[in-house]
Amino acid sequence: MLPVFDGHNDTLLNLHLSTRGKGRSFFTRSDTGHIDLPRAREGGFGGGFFAIFVPSPSVAGEPEKNLIASPTGYEVRMSPPVEHAYAQGVAIAMMALLFRLERESEGQLRVVRTADELAQCLRDGILAAVLHFEGAEAIDTDLNALEVFYQAGLRSLGMVWSRPNAFAHGVPFKFPHSPDTGPGLTDAGRELVRACNRLGILLDLSHLNEQGFWDVAALTEKPLVATHSNAHALSPSTRNLTDKQLDAIRESEGMVGLNFSVHDLRDDGSNDKNTPLDFMVRHMDYLIEHLGVDCVGFGSDFDGTTISNEIGDVTGLPRFIAALREHGYDEETLRKITHENWLRVLRKTWL
Repeated sequence: MLPVFDGHNDTLLNLHLSTRGKGRSFFTRSDTGHIDLPRAREGGFGGGFFAIFVPSPSVAGEPEKNLIASPTGYEVRMSPPVEHAYAQGVAIAMMALLFRLERESEGQLRVVRTADELAQCLRDGILAAVLHFEGAEAIDTDLNALEVFYQAGLRSLGMVWSRPNAFAHGVPFKFPHSPDTGPGLTDAGRELVRACNRLGILLDLSHLNEQGFWDVAALTEKPLVATHSNAHALSPSTRNLTDKQLDAIRESEGMVGLNFSVHDLRDDGSNDKNTPLDFMVRHMDYLIEHLGVDCVGFGSDFDGTTISNEIGDVTGLPRFIAALREHGYDEETLRKITHENWLRVLRKTWL
């Protein structure tokens, strides 16, 4: 079974919030959520970016409460900014949760800080976790906390989730709509990009609006990476990438992780769990056509979104790989998109 390294999951949030995870244990097989250790083993899940996401207090991390539906699509009211002190407290609590899982796993899970560590985990069957922030609210504009979080293991940072903060403007959830929704990086955001380049922290562009994307592209010395996004040409969601953005990612030798979220796969934006695997295959074809076979991987968004019933949870990964194989993908290509491409881009990004 090919090991899968995945660009994004919200499993820590699912475990942290009892309203989402219902008190489940990461080490016990459950029907709640998408990832736990037994199901990860069954699905060939070798690891991924484990997101630290700070939910807005007003909505308890449930943006669907702000959903405005229309006959042709949807819009989610923008969540207000969160206070730095609150965000930092939540982020530290969720980081502590990840480190406790590492300790309690007795060697079955490892927080990786280098590409060599990741490669070793994939070889040895140890679940590899990359510490990722989905939104930089826990980081002060003097960037003192960034240095501390880096020493603790932070290796990937999305400057924003889909709400504004001191560094940038997130892209609101809208369908159908262009990702060009407003201003990009602030001055503090530009300094954050430079600091991440200096430290070797991957910058995730998935929740940035289009202007923010181009601001990062103009500043960064590293490959452009969107850990969990799809093709706007196939599904015109603000969260998806235009052909021009895909071109820039290809030119930087960057990376896009295919998002399994059904409403970012479908051409009608529907949140329909009965979405066939064909939609995922179609986006994978499109991304490879525009980026090349070396710049595409998985970015599931497990535990953070609605997944097709044909995937179900992490145990469904072999079904998707089988669908790609039946579609004509050879074993070399499958190795690249399941894990080798992520290793390549991390080697170019991390110090």
